Amino acid sequence: APCTGAIRLTPAHGASCTVRRSRAISRYLTRQRRPLHLVYRGRFAPSPTGPLHFGSLVAAVGSHLEARVNHGEWLVRIEDIDTPRVVPSAADDILRTLEAFGMAWDGAVLYQSTRTDTYRMALDQLQADGALYACACTRREIADSAVQGIDGPVYPGTCRNGPTPARASHGCARRLRTQGARIAFNDGVQGHITQDVENAVGDFVVARADGLTAYQLCVVVDDAAQGITHVVRGADLLDSTPRQIWLQQRLQVATPHYAHLPVALNAQGEKLSKQSRAAAVDHDHPIPALINALIFLHHAPPAQLRAAAIRDIWSWALENWRLARLPPVRGEYYGN
Repeated sequence: APCTGAIRLTPAHGASCTVRRSRAISRYLTRQRRPLHLVYRGRFAPSPTGPLHFGSLVAAVGSHLEARVNHGEWLVRIEDIDTPRVVPSAADDILRTLEAFGMAWDGAVLYQSTRTDTYRMALDQLQADGALYACACTRREIADSAVQGIDGPVYPGTCRNGPTPARASHGCARRLRTQGARIAFNDGVQGHITQDVENAVGDFVVARADGLTAYQLCVVVDDAAQGITHVVRGADLLDSTPRQIWLQQRLQVATPHYAHLPVALNAQGEKLSKQSRAAAVDHDHPIPALINALIFLHHAPPAQLRAAAIRDIWSWALENWRLARLPPVRGEYYGN
C-alpha cells in the first residue's frame, strides 16, 4: 500500500486524535514499568527459528544464573515477530529444552506475535512526536550510496524529507531519526560503551515495508511492558543496545542495566547460530552441555559434578556464579 506521513489505527483518526493517543501510549508504557519493590527482573528471549544451540544455551544459562543469584525473577519471551523466519514447533522445542536443562521461568511465556497492537501504539507515539519518517529506499540503493557502519551501510538520510510520490507508491519502511543520538552506558561485562548512533548506524528501521515491526522497537516495548530491570544476553547484540536506549528515551521508558556475555565462536570465527549450522543441544542428555556452558562462562565445575544430578550442578553454579569473572571480550572460541 502507498505510504503516507502518519501512522493511524484507522483513516478516521485525525491529527488531534493522534496526539491524544500519543499521550495515552506514554502513560500506558509508564504504567508498565517495574514495581518499586522489585529489585531484579531478567529475561531470556530466543527467536524460534530452530532448536536451541550451544550459543543460545550460554545466554540462557548466564541470564538465568544472574537473575537467581540476585534473588530476582527470570522471564522467557519468544521473539516470533519475524514470521517468515519462524519454524513451526521451534518455540515449544526451546521451552522443552529449557525445562530439560533445569531452568524454570517465572510467569507466563510472552509471544511477540500476540502484541502487534501494542507495537502499533508505540509507532503512533513516535509518529506523533515527529520522530519517524517514511523511507522507500531499497537495500541496493542504500548499499550503493552509504558508507559502512558498525553492522552494515549507514543510512544516508535519502528520504528524511519524504520519498517522492512515485517511490512511495511501492510501500515504505519507517525510520527513526537519530540526529544527535550519542549514547553512553556501563555494561556489566564489556565496560563503558559509547556510540554516535547517527554516524555509526544512521536513521534505522522500526517498521518494515512488509508491515512487520522491526526487532529494535519490539524488544524495547516488551522490556518496558514486562518491567525488565536487567538484560543479560550475548555480545552480538552489544552494538544494538545504543539504538534500543535511544528508543527508550524517545518512548520515555526506563533503561535496564545491560551485561553482554562473550558469544561462542566456531573455528572460522563465526558466531554459533542457525546460519553457521550450529548443532542443537541434546535435551535428552543435558548435563554435558550444561557443564560446557559453565566452563565457557569461566565457571568450571569440579570434575565430580559430571556424574552428579542436574540439580546439584545448578546448586554449585548458584553458589559460585560471579559475573565479574567473565572477560570483557565479545567472543571466544568454543571447540566442542
